[in-house]
Amino acid sequence: MERRFIEESFPVKEISKISAKEKSLRFGYISTFHHWWTRKPLAVSRGITYASLIKIKPNSENEYKTKNEFLVKLCQWSNATNSLIIDKARKNILNSFDNQKPIILDPFSGGGSIPFESLRLGCETYAMDYNPVASIILKCTLEYPQKYSSENISKKSKFGKNLVTDTQQWGEWVLNEVKSEIEEFYHNKEDIDSLVCYVWARVIHCQNKKCGIQLPLFTQYWLASGKSKNISLYPYLKNKKIIFKIIGDGYEKIPKDFDPSKGNISNGIVTCLACGYRTDKKAIKEIFANKKSSQELIAVVSYRDGKQGKKYRISDESDRKIFLKSEKFLEEKKQSMIKQLGFSATPDEPTPKSGGKGAERGFTIRNYYLNSWEDLFNSRQLLSLITFTEKIREAYKKMIQEGYDQEYAKVITTYLGLGLDRLADYNSTLCRLNYTGGRGVTDTFARQALSLIWNYAETNPFNPKAASWIVACKKTKKWIEHASLIKNSANTECASATSLRHPDKKFDAVFTDPPYYDMVPYSYLSDFFYVWLKRSIGNLYPDLFSTPLTPKPDEIVTYTYDSDWKDAKETFEKLLKQSFKEIFRVLKINGIAVIVYAHQSTDGWETLINSLLESGLVVTAAWPINTEMKGRKKAQDTAALASSIYMVTRKLKREPIGFYRDVKKELKKYLNKKLEQLWSEGFSGTDFFIASIGSAIEVFGKYEKVVDDSDAKIKSIKLLNDTRKIVTDYAINKVIKGDFSDEISPLTRFYILWRWAYGEAKVPSDDSSKMAQSVGIDLEHEWGKGFIMKEKEFFRVIGPHERTEKNLADRHDMIDELHRILFLWKNEKREVLEKFLKKQGYSNNNAFKLVAQAISQTLVKESIEKKWLDGFLTSFKLEDSQGEVQSKLSLGEDKK
Repeated sequence: MERRFIEESFPVKEISKISAKEKSLRFGYISTFHHWWTRKPLAVSRGITYASLIKIKPNSENEYKTKNEFLVKLCQWSNATNSLIIDKARKNILNSFDNQKPIILDPFSGGGSIPFESLRLGCETYAMDYNPVASIILKCTLEYPQKYSSENISKKSKFGKNLVTDTQQWGEWVLNEVKSEIEEFYHNKEDIDSLVCYVWARVIHCQNKKCGIQLPLFTQYWLASGKSKNISLYPYLKNKKIIFKIIGDGYEKIPKDFDPSKGNISNGIVTCLACGYRTDKKAIKEIFANKKSSQELIAVVSYRDGKQGKKYRISDESDRKIFLKSEKFLEEKKQSMIKQLGFSATPDEPTPKSGGKGAERGFTIRNYYLNSWEDLFNSRQLLSLITFTEKIREAYKKMIQEGYDQEYAKVITTYLGLGLDRLADYNSTLCRLNYTGGRGVTDTFARQALSLIWNYAETNPFNPKAASWIVACKKTKKWIEHASLIKNSANTECASATSLRHPDKKFDAVFTDPPYYDMVPYSYLSDFFYVWLKRSIGNLYPDLFSTPLTPKPDEIVTYTYDSDWKDAKETFEKLLKQSFKEIFRVLKINGIAVIVYAHQSTDGWETLINSLLESGLVVTAAWPINTEMKGRKKAQDTAALASSIYMVTRKLKREPIGFYRDVKKELKKYLNKKLEQLWSEGFSGTDFFIASIGSAIEVFGKYEKVVDDSDAKIKSIKLLNDTRKIVTDYAINKVIKGDFSDEISPLTRFYILWRWAYGEAKVPSDDSSKMAQSVGIDLEHEWGKGFIMKEKEFFRVIGPHERTEKNLADRHDMIDELHRILFLWKNEKREVLEKFLKKQGYSNNNAFKLVAQAISQTLVKESIEKKWLDGFLTSFKLEDSQGEVQSKLSLGEDKK
């Protein structure tokens, strides 16, 4: 069997940089068209597809170099429409398949980036997904733009000019119709055509019976914050009421004792601005449950007429009257639309239940009694969305009346429906004010979850500079223009990957990104869009929108709504295994399948490995690629992955049995070679550990089963734990940079590894325990005694600045003593510090200094712990070999 290029080489570092950067693109890019979770960058999708289809018999390193250089060129966004480069790639693929187009399948297509790149490279492409929302996105990504491009569209009168122009034209028609009905509810005389958004706050009463004042809830008060200007709301008490004024650049000066980044609610606890009384999370939930909360319109954000930047003002009585008027009109509109739809015009379908250990754990909105989807919108937002819904439906009828081809009218209307989705995404009460700039508001899905926010921003759907219908139409136009450059369309369908509707050995390749265990609750998240699509275009796709919400019984995600964790895990593994068996069945004998996976827990990887190995697919290569932007929301407080592992698999015959003792030796030898490569590529922390798993599967995946000397089968979790130990030993030696690792205790090794892998983030219990086990630590025995702390299902490692004298007492491990030394240094206890260093033998201990340096180098420069370490190390010199002190401690350093 001829090897493919991806099985020999791949420019990981270069493609990672391109992929991570690509997510910041704003126009004509797939992610700006419609939201979908964990959608892979086009760059890596294009590169992986091309490298997997090219056959290679390399004669020299030069051939690798030449092909890698072309791959990097091919993946550049600027070259995505470069016909010379794309045509060359297509020609090279055809040459590898005897001038026949390879037939490609993606059974978990989701947002469509993988099959889209297969299509771009000239392949016959089949794309499918179980989710109806994803299926609509796939049609508008892989089928409609290509089928109705300018070159392919009929010139007969029943068609318009072309898909781009017609979609834009009907988008404008819808806009004008909606504006004529409800534009009056979005401005008063001061804000005509310039309104960006309204700033709202949820309100509760102070629970102190002697106070009882109304409290608008804010996590922070910034309206604008950046290099050019800083503007904030300022709350103050007047006539037993909290009112606001604007302060900052161009307004009153920000008081020195006021920090706009600190609101009156933090970690779920509200502090009364009048009396200081604190209301905890449980009491707040009861307030919402008893419907004793409300909302208050606080401020209005507008663009400056004829000038750059925004202006801010506190809302007034006319703003509130306009909103109340919109509430009244909403009730009238709802009644008229019920007759058209046959069901509620506003989405009264239930939101996901809160709590649980599985993928549903990110849903907390029901804790605050947001029990139906319409509860996520205020009255004016609902009025806006149902009016757009009504006009989208009318647009379809009008197209048919004007003689449009029925299918073509359906396509245009579908794009309008997805435009409504985008508007809903930026116009719910889960949208924050974007105080760093942009179009005024952030979208609903800052994370793969649905959580209440205390103060939100309501956008103006009519402002071309805001997060509006106009911008949604522009994004749609740009995407259609890009997608229609490809002239061949894909075959799309809504179906389950566990039962593929294709014959055996049909596909030359399968490229897919299956669900990641318990990470993303796709169906429940996409219900947010489903309820609006059902109302705007559901009548055009009765087969896709026949259920109240998206179908869930066969979704391959770990949920614990109706089962315990063990059963949920087994169900996930069973369904994933069945889908991999189906991939095996439809793949040609000499075909290739690339499976993408990303999960930070070994528990998640165990299910993937079990499913993969039992399907018959054999891993022949694995490449970790950074697919995420640095600084994204999820990565800020938890140890989130930036990399996805692309596993290359084949239909190869596996060796029947591998003996554990031999496999372990082979694993260590192969991993050390791979780890050196990963280290040189710049992988670190969680990504380094997870990337090593892909390489490990290449070793033990060659065997049908691995047994010990008594012929008992070794489970994959054992192999994964051994992999972690090998990686741990390698990492500790690299991080410390010396031959001192054997001198370091297990606790100190654990601390260094934690800081290197996770920094100061909190980490799920399972992964924390496994890291501890890899260095010989029992986490359950250690937490709460020193630097290891437990917070619900997470563990956290605290630094010296978070410890107390009591916490440091009777702790004599090197890491504890380093913390004690830093504590003394910070408090300028020079004589005590020097005596302690000498007594413990650290004055001339290279391992001690290397440990301190290693920890410092793993931390970000803003870290307090790093500042303490660097200050101490600057003043600390080892004694020379004769024992003469080269330099005493200097305590004149900055102690910030």
